[in-house]
Amino acid sequence: MDNINKSKKNSSRKKKTTSILTYWTLRYLLIISIGLLVTALFTLWWMQQEAMSNRMQTTGLLAQEIADRSVDTDGQLAITGGLNRLVEDRKRFFKVTEEMCVIITGPEGELLYSQPPMTDEEMRHKLNDSLTDSRTSEYKAAAAQIQGDQGTLGQVLVMQSKRSLRHIPTEEITFFSIIIVFLIILSWLTIYLLSIKLAKPVQRVAAAAAQISSGQYNIALETGAKEREIHELLVSFQEMAGKLQQFEQSRAIMLAGVSHELKTPVTSIKGLLHAVREGVVEGEEANEFLDIALLETGRLQHMVADLLDYNALTAGMVAVRHDKLEAAPLLEEILYQWMLTQNGEVNKPILLLPENPLVLRGDPLRIQQIIVNLLGNSLQAKTPDCNLQLKLELTATPQGQAEISVTDNGPGIHPDSRERIFEAFYRSSGKQSLLRGLGLGLTFSRLLAEAMGGSLELGSNPPQGCTFVLRLPLAE
Repeated sequence: MDNINKSKKNSSRKKKTTSILTYWTLRYLLIISIGLLVTALFTLWWMQQEAMSNRMQTTGLLAQEIADRSVDTDGQLAITGGLNRLVEDRKRFFKVTEEMCVIITGPEGELLYSQPPMTDEEMRHKLNDSLTDSRTSEYKAAAAQIQGDQGTLGQVLVMQSKRSLRHIPTEEITFFSIIIVFLIILSWLTIYLLSIKLAKPVQRVAAAAAQISSGQYNIALETGAKEREIHELLVSFQEMAGKLQQFEQSRAIMLAGVSHELKTPVTSIKGLLHAVREGVVEGEEANEFLDIALLETGRLQHMVADLLDYNALTAGMVAVRHDKLEAAPLLEEILYQWMLTQNGEVNKPILLLPENPLVLRGDPLRIQQIIVNLLGNSLQAKTPDCNLQLKLELTATPQGQAEISVTDNGPGIHPDSRERIFEAFYRSSGKQSLLRGLGLGLTFSRLLAEAMGGSLELGSNPPQGCTFVLRLPLAE
């Protein structure tokens, strides 16, 4: 039941998904359209306010002109018959609507002239008590004093409705609407082309990812994009696919190698024990078979321990200490313990120590693991007809590190293998048939050295044998 519900949820999620082209085009077009419409409304409001301010200034100029024309040459108030024609001409000149009202009052506020005509009672109903502005908020008035030789002779008021003052011609609104529509279409086209440009490489990467998920790592992407970010995405994905392919090949080789190396001692132990149990061998020969089985068991245990240690260290589950250690006594003790387990095939190692004692930081157990592993590799690589001669040298580097070099007189490392000897599960082709474990010793040793803040490298190729260099930080 739970699986059915999960499948329904997954199917519903798949149905809700949409392409980048559709999602971006609709989403950002909606955002830009709303932004442009809000901008258009604000601009329209601002244009109305500016139109009302400009028209009020024009109305004030008209009121002042009428006041100037209402005074004769003697400086007396004179309402002539040409005032109506003046008002009509100014209406057409200033493009003022028919809703305009012109009122001229005398010194005592009496009505002297009005256009359109009205009574004194109607005038006082339109104007406030002081006769300086409109009584209602729907109209605005511009006033101008009529000045004569004897002072103020009267007042001219020109009133217009706020609707007419804020009026914007239809032609301007149409032109502004065309601009907004054009910007929306241009924005949609830009987003559409940009979405197509971005969707194509994403689609190619998604198709390549689906191909990789199906187990096909040999993909080819067109990495010639002009955009740097898209180019880097495609190149990085191409490189990732190549590394995944190498990893898959290495994993297959590793599993085959591990299976073979673990199977060999198990088969040998089984055969030896079966021979003893069935009585095929008896007496001293049976004891010899059991000894060989014990050796194979130890070898198998060692390989399993290497594999577990490697996995634990790569997963960060191995704790490494950073103690202050005197390097010379530590190396002497490691060599002494190692020599106790060796036979006469190994000459006494040469240990070269500096005059001044060196104190380094590290884990004594891990340092011993690294050096013993290097010594063991030299022992395995030695030629059968020659005793192994080892040389360990301890020096201090100018970079504040203790350098421990381990040199042997073995056959050395083939140039083709020098670049890969630290890879996990790698063994040189000339030694594949030898019983040399899983090929994790050097990899594990390098990881231990790096965990202690140092390094493990293959030194310069001497005339005979090989040299490994372990570097660890000096204690401050």
